[in-house]
This record gives sequence, C-alpha cells and structure tokens, in this order.
Amino acid sequence: MKHLNYHLIFFLLLIFTNVNGQEKKNFRIHTVAFYNLENLFDTINDPTKYDEASPMMEIKANRSKIYKKKIQNMARVIYDIGSDITHNSPALIGVCEIENSTVLEDIVNDSLLLHKDYAIVHFDGPDNRSIDVGLLYQKSLFQVISKSTHTLKIYDSESHKRQNTRDQLLVTGKLEDETIHIIVNHWPSRRGGEAKSRPKRIAAAKLNKHLIDSLQSINPYTKIITMGDLNDNPTNTSVKEILKAERKKEKVAFKGIYNPFINMFKQSGLGTTAYRDAWSLFDQIMMTKPFLDKDYSNWTYYKAGIFNQNYLVTKKGRFEGYPLRSFADGGFTNGFSDHFPVYIYLIKAIETK
Repeated sequence: MKHLNYHLIFFLLLIFTNVNGQEKKNFRIHTVAFYNLENLFDTINDPTKYDEASPMMEIKANRSKIYKKKIQNMARVIYDIGSDITHNSPALIGVCEIENSTVLEDIVNDSLLLHKDYAIVHFDGPDNRSIDVGLLYQKSLFQVISKSTHTLKIYDSESHKRQNTRDQLLVTGKLEDETIHIIVNHWPSRRGGEAKSRPKRIAAAKLNKHLIDSLQSINPYTKIITMGDLNDNPTNTSVKEILKAERKKEKVAFKGIYNPFINMFKQSGLGTTAYRDAWSLFDQIMMTKPFLDKDYSNWTYYKAGIFNQNYLVTKKGRFEGYPLRSFADGGFTNGFSDHFPVYIYLIKAIETK
C-alpha cells in the first residue's frame, strides 16, 4: 500500500506540472468502490421474505448487539477505502448481499459515516435468498439523474423452472459536473458446480452487455462503470467472451470495456475471496473507453486495487490469510466479510493560473 501511495503521488506531481514549470494544475481525485457485505440482514423476521435462514436470524442470543457491531464493522471498512490517498471515503460504493434499505440506512447513519452525508439507491429484488444490490453515494459529490432495476431471467437446467436472482442496478448521475453511469451486479453463484452454473452467469453478462450497449447507442462516448461480485474470475467466459473485457488499455475498442483486474489475477494471483486454499477474484470494477483518455480534463481512470488491509485478514487457524468473515459455524466472529472490497481511483485536472 505504501508503494502505491508514493507511486500515485509522484505520478500526480508529474502529470500536473508542465515541462517548463510555468503552469501548474491542481487535481481532484475520487474513489469508486465495490464491497460484498456478506449477509447483511437485519434482526426482524420479514414474513414476505425467506430471511429466517440468514446467519443473522440463526443467532439466538444478543442478536441486536451483534447486528450493531456488524453495521459498525461495515461502516469502518467503507470509511477507510481510499482514504489514505483521497482523505475521504468513496464518492460512490456499490454493495451486495444486503437484505433491504434499512441496513443501508443504518450503515450511512453510523457515527463514522454520518458526516459524509451518504444517500442510498436500492430496489427490493426477487432473489430467493432475499439479498439485493445497492449503491451509496456522497450527496455533495454525486447527484442522481435516474435509477432503474433490471431483472435477470434464468432457469434451472433440470426442472426448467424460473430461478429468482439479483437484479442489476443502473444509476445515472453527475460526479460533480460530469455524467457517468454505474451498474451494480451480483451474478448467480457457483452452487452446484462452476460448469453447471456457468450458463446463469453468461446470462447475467449478456444482460450487463445489453445495458451497456443501450447506453452507448444513445451516446457512444458515454462513461460507464460496471462493478460487482460476478462469481466469475476475469478470465472466465462471462467476462472474457461476453463482455469482451480487455486487460490492456491500448486494446480497448471504441465501445469496448477495460478490466484492470485481469492483470492482478493473471500476473499476481491476487484475489478477493478464497475457498479450499484457492483464491478467486470475483469482485471487479470495469469501465468503458472514455475513462481511459489521458488529457485529464474530465474524470479519468488512474489505478485499481484490492482493499485487503491487515485488519480484514484472518490471522490464524485453517483459514489464515483468508478474508476475516463475519459469520462462521452458526455464530458471529466479530469479523467483516468473506470478500475483500475493490476500488478504482478517478482523477481530474483543474487548471490554475
């Protein structure tokens, strides 16, 4: 992390001072992030939802106290992401594995985040486990223009019955004075095996691509960020062949998609979640080509990362090195999530005379 900080500071000083040293530019920098909040359910049994099997509802003693601690833990992570560089929490953060708007309201009203003045975007979705996606944004930095939810229709391979899963959330707004689109995803899990469940994630990728294509048909230069827990790695068919995400900026086509997490996964073996001693990089943030322009007069992509700070890591036992999850063996661990968050930095030059 320190190496990243020094590199970023040097880079910013370099690009914002011209060769003659006569004209300098100030700059703005924001963090955009995504975080799987791992079964963030409230303590109330909702008769309209299948929430009684959630880890929170399975806890019989001190449930309210545990819920409060879980909220505090989630708020702490959100507060910290990107703060060492931007001196602020994320301007925008997509989330998944939430039960409802109430849990998001509890997070943004936590004492750590209250002064950030976050607002939320959330729709109740049809997922069988009653988990949804959402978006948090700082009202002073982002203004919502429109929001919509888009249903993914998938079917069981054997019974051919419709399976309800998470919708994809599309939010359009202005990051300060520039319009961008954010799509928040939580694609179908690998339950039943990767190969058997693969068509479901391919269907999710096709819906995601359809949303991106629709936005680009209106304005081919529009800026789109798609993020989420994809339950697929950057090299899997859904990302590689359906979204056609590229690992190199120079290879991104006019209406193409750039995925900075491909290189992390292929070259460094980094991941956001682990299972049976194998790391997966299911959590990703991708963007369209206009974010790759290098004049820095508008919001421009600079750097991506995995927020895997020491306090988020299991220190001992058979899961040493894994994300320190919050629920295990029917109880609360005082941990955070079984996923690490991911983030990108957006930068913009501001000329001064």
